[in-house]
Amino acid sequence: MRIAVPAETDAMEARVAATPETVKKLIGLGAEVLVQSGAGVASGLLDADYEKAGAAIAPDVSSTMVGADIVLAVRRPFPASLAGVNHGAAVLAIMDPYGHHDALEGLAHAHVQAFAMELMPRITRAQVMDVLSSQANLAGYRAVLDAAAEYGRAIPMMMTAAGTVPAAKIFIMGVGVAGLQAIATARRLGGIVTATDVRPATKEQVESLGAKFLAVEDDEFKQAQTAGGYAKEMSKEYQAKQAALTASHIAKQDIVITTALIPGRPAPRLITADMVESMRPGSVIVDLAVERGGNCELAQPGQIVVSENGVKIVGWLNTPGRLAATASQLYAKNLLAFLETLIDKDSKSLKIDGEDELVKATRLTFGGVIVHPAFAAA
Repeated sequence: MRIAVPAETDAMEARVAATPETVKKLIGLGAEVLVQSGAGVASGLLDADYEKAGAAIAPDVSSTMVGADIVLAVRRPFPASLAGVNHGAAVLAIMDPYGHHDALEGLAHAHVQAFAMELMPRITRAQVMDVLSSQANLAGYRAVLDAAAEYGRAIPMMMTAAGTVPAAKIFIMGVGVAGLQAIATARRLGGIVTATDVRPATKEQVESLGAKFLAVEDDEFKQAQTAGGYAKEMSKEYQAKQAALTASHIAKQDIVITTALIPGRPAPRLITADMVESMRPGSVIVDLAVERGGNCELAQPGQIVVSENGVKIVGWLNTPGRLAATASQLYAKNLLAFLETLIDKDSKSLKIDGEDELVKATRLTFGGVIVHPAFAAA
């Protein structure tokens, strides 16, 4: 059983899909592990580190992939790079399947079994495999650090002989994993933190972290969460009421961090240009949803935009990748945990149970076709 770990080709991607720690465990499962030279450098992992763990180092992607039964990647690999893998090889990655039907067709035609790690169901046995949570947690933390760096003022209240410095007011919009970590980080830095979300269950979570909850708590709000724990798309009427409530609140904030995403849909628009205009010069907005269209009307992917009234809108891409070493460590463990369910411990070979709920939820392609019901007819 051969496992391939290619280097990422996206210039914005600093993460790697395996670490020396997980390589040792993969070898313990009976695998031969090939890592492409330089794959871990951006995460602070050298080829020598992988060799010490027992991996072989391949000079290029083609020699890394040849004869592979399993491919571990961060982002969806190009089908052409999979030319040398064995028929039916399992490819585990963040596949970004929504709106990329042609790419999924390419993976199907490559005759691999493509697994989208971001589709892992949020159930108890899959918590250790939850890529979205492990990476969003880091994104929420980094967002606060990025905001503090751009803010140009102190975050906590400071009592000095020269006068009192007021604490920064920080508003978190969207209280998933990223939002909760953003709240916790902002609180640790000494900010006055408020937060909002459309899901009722988040109110208690927000308050447990010492922040104040802000939302229109009507009947629609009480039904605004899916069985899987994700936010539902709210009606235009609710969005209007929520916008009116938050507009006056945003005008008083020093930092706003937006994290709201809806699976398979563009990010909901939470902050309009008029809201940005109402904020004080020097205020900062960090839009973690910019890769899905953005929660802020003025956000631009990969840029810091300065509005006419001097508000900075931060739209960095791949925020977890800005903490590449830690993000790789967690992501590699997510992959390892899932891969362990796909390997037969006795034969030490790939053995995928098509009836397993984890496989049903994440497998996109099998037998040369797209098999996931959400994308097969796209």
